[in-house]
Amino acid sequence: MSNLQDYRGEIFDIILQGGQSNAEGCGTGPAVNEYQPDDNILYMNNIDREKFTHEYFIETAKERVWGEDKVNEFALSFAKEYQKKCLKAGRKILILRTAVGGTGWRDNRWGMTNDLYLNMMAMIKAALELNPKNLLVAFLWHQGETDAGTGREHYNHLIELVHSVRDIYNYGVLDLPFIAGDFVNEWKMKNLQACEPTIQAIRDVCKDAGGAFVETSDLKSNNQEHGNGDEIHFSRNALDILGRRYFEAFEKI
Repeated sequence: MSNLQDYRGEIFDIILQGGQSNAEGCGTGPAVNEYQPDDNILYMNNIDREKFTHEYFIETAKERVWGEDKVNEFALSFAKEYQKKCLKAGRKILILRTAVGGTGWRDNRWGMTNDLYLNMMAMIKAALELNPKNLLVAFLWHQGETDAGTGREHYNHLIELVHSVRDIYNYGVLDLPFIAGDFVNEWKMKNLQACEPTIQAIRDVCKDAGGAFVETSDLKSNNQEHGNGDEIHFSRNALDILGRRYFEAFEKI
C-alpha cells in the first residue's frame, strides 16, 4: 500500500539513481565504513519491482539484506556526502530507486516506450508532486554492461534519456547534474573489445551533456574482495568509495 501521502509535509532534495545492477547495488563482503541509516535519508521504491505498477512507498534508506549478507549501493554514500555539504535545514534526501540489474536498451528496458524508463519518469513526477518545494538535484547513472559492444547507438540512447529527464514535465531542471561511471575493471579487462565503444559513448554523453564521468579502474569487484567469482559487480567497499567519487564529481559540475 502506498504511503506517499504521509510525506507531503516533508521537503526533499531528490537524488535519481538509474541504470542496472551496479547502480541498484550488488556489493557484498565486510564493510570498512558500514552505512548507518539516517531518518533524513529516505528511499522511494516501487511497490512491485517486477510489474512496475507506478505505486510507490517511502522508507528509511538502508543496505539491503541477501541471506546473511548486507548489500551496498553507491547512492547511499553519495547521499551521506550530500547531507554533510549541501543539505539545507528543514530538508531531507529522497533517493529514487529506479535501477534494475541486467537491463539496457538492447533488451528493450530503457527506451522511451519501455517499462523501466516509463517507471523512472513516473517516479520522478510522483516525488516532485509531493511538495512544490521538492527539488531534483542529481542524476546518478551506472549502466552499459548489457549493451557492451554498442557505441554510437548507445550514445544516442543515453543522451536522449538524459535530456528527457532534465525536461521532465516542464519542471525545468535543464542544468540537472548527470554523473556516470566506468565498469568494474576486472570484468572490463576480460571483455575489453566489447566494453570500449560503450564506455567511450558514456564518456561522450557526460562531456556533451555537461555532466561528469567517474573513473573506477582501482575499485575491486566482489570476486577480488572476497573470492565469490562475481567479477562484474563492485564490492561493498568499492561502492562506498564510488558514491563518494560521484559526489566529488557532482561538486565540480
